Amino acid sequence: MVVLLESSLLSREERWSFGRVTIEIFDTRQSCLAGDYCKVNHCVNGGTCVTGVGEEPFICICADGFGGDTCNLTENGPCSPNPCQNDGTCEVLAPTRRGDVFNEYICRCQLGFEGVHCQINVNDCATKPCKNGGLCRDLDGDYTCQCSSPYVGKQCQHRCISLLGMEGGSIVESQISASSVHYGIMGLQRWGPELARLNNQGIVNAWTSASHDRNPWIQIDIQKTMRLTGIITQGASRMGTAEFIKAYKIASSLDGQSYSMYKAQGQRRDKVFVGNVDNDSTKTNMFDPPIVAQYIRIILWCVGEPALCAWSWWAVSSMFIRTRQYARLDKQGKTNAWSPANNNHSEWLQVDLEKTKRISGIITQGAKDFGVVQFISVFKVAYSNDGQNWRVLKDENTGEDKLFRGNVDNNTHKKNVFEPSFFARYVRILPWEWHERITLRMELLGCDD
Repeated sequence: MVVLLESSLLSREERWSFGRVTIEIFDTRQSCLAGDYCKVNHCVNGGTCVTGVGEEPFICICADGFGGDTCNLTENGPCSPNPCQNDGTCEVLAPTRRGDVFNEYICRCQLGFEGVHCQINVNDCATKPCKNGGLCRDLDGDYTCQCSSPYVGKQCQHRCISLLGMEGGSIVESQISASSVHYGIMGLQRWGPELARLNNQGIVNAWTSASHDRNPWIQIDIQKTMRLTGIITQGASRMGTAEFIKAYKIASSLDGQSYSMYKAQGQRRDKVFVGNVDNDSTKTNMFDPPIVAQYIRIILWCVGEPALCAWSWWAVSSMFIRTRQYARLDKQGKTNAWSPANNNHSEWLQVDLEKTKRISGIITQGAKDFGVVQFISVFKVAYSNDGQNWRVLKDENTGEDKLFRGNVDNNTHKKNVFEPSFFARYVRILPWEWHERITLRMELLGCDD
């Protein structure tokens, strides 16, 4: 038995301390002279023994994931696992040369979070960022403003009241259609939808539906998706008789096939708009919330005499439908994500890797549109080798289609690992649940083998 003062030849598990004296047991046949301490490698778990560094007889340079004097401990420094919440980044301050003792760390928080461990979600609504009567809703690391018409923008700072072009003529005749047309004076007068322009002059200066039309409507094709914040209507006079619409409903569509009736915020019933009271004055109605659509249809609900009207639209360009080339992780710009025309379970985004690869995971991300947070919260994954025959990933426990948890906001990355991984050339993401509307930026994880 040999008594040494504060020696560190052996591991801490083989050391007993009595006051200030450390007693260690070791094989005297392996004792080394100065300079020969690494003749027998005392470092375990792939560690490298090095002499001549500092005052210690030797040190161990440990492989990743290990620490301790002889690399006998699994490394679990202050940043492993990461103590910082909400995607905060852990930084070690003043580490020792061995890497097994950490003095301090600091969490670098994402915007909108604070606290020692980024655990506090800052109330971004405390500073009242929403202007013009907008209602603020605090999010994780962000906020969103619910703007009242005609205001739009991140902070409801923009007044969206640009005339779209019915009165000025920017909307051409071919963009305007109707359920029917009235012909007057033995068919010589055609009160067609192309005449439905605000303050139109002349004897025949508005649209009128046919007398037999029980469900009259007039429609505008804006030719791209836009945000509409209001409508102005006006009647007209025919043969000295005032004619106008007393009430109407609004329907909208992104594709000209599927239409949704406009409803007031929090209401289930279709909203009935109050129309005009005479043939000459204008009547303004705001859309609150605004309508995002390409096709707008005015459905007549109550008329004074035959259905006769003219109007102008308010809008701001939105480019709301984003195409597939924008579906890249952290894509920047106003148009920076994929969003399909419809929100249903038949929508999908497909990636062609051009050759079969091992797919091990996916990272997804949402986006914003006019300050509105949009993301996919649950999705499925399908894959194929030929683009024709598809398989949906299954839950190993239930045998049902596996539902992957998606995002909770518009900006944070959400990683899902495929266990086991699979081989495929084509991968499809099938949105299953979403917030506001289907919106996606993404990246696949994998390798060639």
